[in-house]
Order: sequence, then structure tokens, then C-alpha cells
Amino acid sequence: MTQKIRTRIAPSPTGFLHLGTARTALFSWAFARHFGGDFVLRIEDTDVARSTQASVEQILQAMHWLGLDYDEGPFYQMQRLERYQAVVEQMLAAGTAYRCYCTPEELDAMREAQKARGEKTGYDGRWRPEPGKVLPPVPDGVKPVVRFRNPAEGDVTWNDLVKGPITINNREIDDLIILRPDGVPTYNFAVVVDDWDMAITHVFRGDEHVNNTPWQINIFRALGAPLPQFGHVPVILGDDGLKLSKRRGAVSVTAYEEMGYLPEAMLNYLARLGWSHGDDELFSREQLVSWFDGEHLSKSPAQWDAAKLAWVNAQYLKQADDARLATLATAQLRRKGVAASDAQVTPAHCALFKDRCTTTADLADWLAMYFAPVTPSPEEQAQHVTEAVKPALLALAARLATVDWEKAAINQAIKDTIAEHGLKMPQLAIPVRVLVCGRAQTPSVDAVLSLFDRKIVIDRLQAL
Repeated sequence: MTQKIRTRIAPSPTGFLHLGTARTALFSWAFARHFGGDFVLRIEDTDVARSTQASVEQILQAMHWLGLDYDEGPFYQMQRLERYQAVVEQMLAAGTAYRCYCTPEELDAMREAQKARGEKTGYDGRWRPEPGKVLPPVPDGVKPVVRFRNPAEGDVTWNDLVKGPITINNREIDDLIILRPDGVPTYNFAVVVDDWDMAITHVFRGDEHVNNTPWQINIFRALGAPLPQFGHVPVILGDDGLKLSKRRGAVSVTAYEEMGYLPEAMLNYLARLGWSHGDDELFSREQLVSWFDGEHLSKSPAQWDAAKLAWVNAQYLKQADDARLATLATAQLRRKGVAASDAQVTPAHCALFKDRCTTTADLADWLAMYFAPVTPSPEEQAQHVTEAVKPALLALAARLATVDWEKAAINQAIKDTIAEHGLKMPQLAIPVRVLVCGRAQTPSVDAVLSLFDRKIVIDRLQAL
């Protein structure tokens, strides 16, 4: 490609950045990076009533967490009102737009009459200028909207990057409003001006926008602006087979961070939702950029699979740097109300338990026993901490009070206690786990105990 590739993501700050938008952002980012182009972040905040600063901050936080770095932006549409209004004035002068003075009540009556006649509802063009047509007198006190003068005949056709050729007849779409009475542009107009001004070459977005594309293409043409290429990505379906969305069933990207997922795992999983590279399931960010050329995007909806995401995250957790996991696990412990400092949670803690975990929240569940009291279940205590084994537990506590506090010495103290009391390893190791760890199953008991403060181990063994 000789043209400089420029893509964008343009979320609306009317709620959190959800998974579908995050995936579209990922595809746009990877495509730009693959071709050495630019990735632009734009905040489409013209829905003033519903846009919030908290949503803007969450979007920026989610992009940062996922590592989707942008080359330009964030641009805010509400800071560009003068530009939109100037373009509207040019269109009015060129005859590609016109003022419409219909009141909301008139539009409602228009739609009701169309329904009664069994017609498709839409604007009937009563203020659209035509040769020889006499327009109604301009009413007093009505602030007009500005409508785009959509071509009345012909087709709009584009070769979609995902879906292939799409054609929609101009008779299927009416003269949409491009500027509201308060001077704020509508989505379909603002997005065209933005993409034109920002020289966007490729637009990846959800396929709910397919019906918007003919209007946008016609506006691009009316402005004499170069057309970007469009790729409409199928929706993500939830477990119930219905579309994930802000308003139904979606969880924010940052919620997954809080649940203990790693950003590289989420990136990997999102990329595989509707895109593939052979049979590769796990791949790095660098591999994704190397492979993502806009091909191999699925035309079918993707199914969100929480179990698959958990599996992917577990693979990344196993490979993760233990010092990094210690920081993440500390934050998870604090979320759970367990006081643990950064110095207390060590890489050794994480190395011992991470293979048993799906998320850093799971890891924190394991590590909580080191920093908070444990409460063994009455069933496990009754089953394993029997009268017969209590003398051995007290003897082990006495031995552990004097040995070097490291794995080999702890292991020898356990073996000496087993030999002294005529027990087998599980007969002592499991009760030790129940009392010290609050659970009957853990990794190797000597390795687990060596990471505890000595006093905590002895106190828990003696509290029979």
C-alpha cells in the first residue's frame, strides 16, 4: 500500500468501553501497526445529555490497560462544533443541504399517516428544494434543523473489507438531519467530517453501522472528500446467543482488569473473536501485528466464551513474570480487604501458586492465608485433625520453632515427626495444611510453610 494507512476508534462516552468496541479498537490498532500507519482516538461526545467525564476516563484507562497506544488524540467532537457548522454552511451554499422547519409534532403526524397508509416511514421531503417547487412559508419561532439532500435515485455500493460487496438503493434512505437546532451535529455527519479532516483511510466498526454507511458515503461524495474503506465486523454474542452491548449483558474492559485478567491475555482472546491466523490460539502482540493485514476476518458473529478466556488467561499467567504478578496479587488482596504490603507478597509466593490459578484474583485467594487468619471447614478439621494426630502436630510445632526457616529444614522436621509418631506423610501433611492454610490441598507442604512467617505457622499448629 503506497497511501499512509490511518485508522481510528471513536467510542461514545455514554458508558464504559465494552468488549465489542475494544475488539474493534484492537483490529483498527493492529491494522495500522501492521502497515506502519497511524491510529487515532476520537471521543464522540455529541450526545451531551448522556456523555460523562467518568466514561471518558474509563475509555482512556481501558485503552491504556490493553496497550492500544494511539498516535493522535483524543479528539473531542464537542470541541469541533465550529468546524461542523462551517461545513454545513458550505453545503447549504452548494445546495447539498437545506433547512427544515418541521416541528416534532409534524414529524410524528407524518409518520403516523405513513403507517396508516402502509408505507415505510421516513421524512417526506416537504422542505427539500426542487426546481419549480414552492416551499411552505417559514414559520415564526421555529429553529430549523439542517438536512442532507440525499440523492433521490441510484445505488450506493461499496466493497466491504469484511462482508464483500454491499449495495443499498438511495430510495431506502431519506434526507437525514445533519445539524440540530442547537448547532450540534448528528452522528452520521460529524463522523464524515472527522474522518475527512483526520485523513482516515480504513474504518473498522461493528456491523450495526452498515445501514449508516450509505448516508456517510453520500455525504463524503457531496463534500468531494476521499472515501475511506469500510469493514463491518459481526457482533459478539453472549452466552444466551444475544448481542453483547452496553445496555445488555456486556462487562466493561476495566472490570476484567479488576477480576484479575492480564491485558495480553484479553488482547489475545479478543483478537481471536472474529479473526484467525491458521490454528494459532496463543500469540504475542508482536505476532498479531505481524499477521493482521485485514484478511481472515469472519463474516459470522463471534461467541463470547468465558471458559475459553479463562483458559487463555491461565496460559499467560503461567508465563508471567513473578515480580509483576506479586504487584498484581497485592492489589487483588487489597480489593478483598486483606492488608498486605508490596514487600510482603514476594515473587516466590506467585511462583509457587500461579500454575493453579486462572486469574490474579485466584492467586490472591491462595495468598490470603499468609496475611489473614484462616478458618478451616469443620468437616475438614473433623476428618483430618483427629485426636490421634494432635500429639504429632504439637511435636512438629516444637521442632519448627528451632530449625532454619527454609524448605529443606522444614521438610526434615516433618519427616522426623512422621518417623517419631509412626505416621505416613499424608497423615501429618494434610492436618498441617488444614490448620495452617485453612484447606486440605496445597502445593508441597514444606514449600508452602517456608513462605509463612514462622510464628504464624507455630501459632496455628498449636491452636488445636
